Amino acid sequence: MEVISTENLTAEFVLLGFYDFPELHFLFFIVFTVVYASIVIGNMLIIVAVVSSQRLHTPMYFFLANLSFLEILYTSTVVPKMLEGFLKEATISVTGCLLQFFIFGSLATTECFLLAVMAYDRYLAICHPLRYPLLMGPTWCLGLVVISWMSGFMVDGLVVILMSQLRFCGPNLIDHFYCDFMPLVELACSDPRVAQMTTFILSVVCLTLPFGLILTSYVRILVAVLRVPAGASRRKAFSTCSSHLAVVSTFYGTLMVLYIAPSAVHSQLLSKVFALLYTVVTPIFNPVIYTLRNKEVHQALWKILYIKKMETLN
Repeated sequence: MEVISTENLTAEFVLLGFYDFPELHFLFFIVFTVVYASIVIGNMLIIVAVVSSQRLHTPMYFFLANLSFLEILYTSTVVPKMLEGFLKEATISVTGCLLQFFIFGSLATTECFLLAVMAYDRYLAICHPLRYPLLMGPTWCLGLVVISWMSGFMVDGLVVILMSQLRFCGPNLIDHFYCDFMPLVELACSDPRVAQMTTFILSVVCLTLPFGLILTSYVRILVAVLRVPAGASRRKAFSTCSSHLAVVSTFYGTLMVLYIAPSAVHSQLLSKVFALLYTVVTPIFNPVIYTLRNKEVHQALWKILYIKKMETLN
C-alpha cells in the first residue's frame, strides 16, 4: 500500500470556475451579482409577507417561507465564491471545501424533501379539502419541515464523513465554480470508491423517493381535477400547482442528470451550465413565480408597503 507523506497533502484548492471565458468575467460578475441580490431580496420579501400577514399563516405558505429561507442559504453557500472567481483567483482550503460541499449538499437534499412535502400538501388540499385542516395541522406541518431539514443534513453528513477520509496530494485545481462531489473526488490520491458508491446510492434514494411522492401526488391531483367540470374551480386548482411544478421540473431535472446519470453530460462546461440551473435559476424561480402569480402574496406585500408609507408620512 502506498504511503502518502503529510508534507505532500494539498492545503487548498483553486476553483477554476468559468476560466474558459476570461474576457466575459466582468460581465458575468455584474449579471450574477444582480441575480444573487434578486434571489436574496425576492425570497426575503416572501418570508416577510408570510410572517407579517395573518392570512398567509397556512401550511402552504409556511412551507413556502421555509423554501425561501432555504434558497437564500443555498445560493449564499456557492455564489459569493463564484463571484470572487470572476475578479481574482478563488482559493478555498480543503476543510472549507468540504464544509461548502456539506452545507450545499445538505440544503439541496433538504429542498428535495421540502418540495415533496409541498406536493403532498397540495394533494391533501385539493383531493381532501374537508379533512385538510385536520390532516395538515400545525404540529404535523412543523414535523414535516423538521424531518426535511434533518434528513438533508444527516444524509450529506454521512457523505462528508467518507470524503474527509480521502487524501488530496496531487493537482489542486477544481474545474468547477464550487466544491462539487465529482470534481473533488477526481483529485483524491486515495481510493474514492466507497465514497462514490455511497453517494450514488444516497443520491438515488434522496432524489427518486421524494420525486416519486411528487409524481404520485400530482397524478392523483390530475385525476381529481379532471373529474371537476371545466370552470373556475379547475383553473384555480391548476394555477395553485403550476408554480410548484415549474420549480420542481427545473430542480429535479438538472439534479437527476448530474448525479444519477452523469454520463449524459459530456463536458465539464455543460456540467457547470446544468449546475447553474439549480444553484441560480431555480432559487430565482421561487420569488418570481410565487410572487408574480400569487394574489395573496401580492396583497400582503402591498399592505406592508402601505403601512411603511403611512408610518413615514406620520
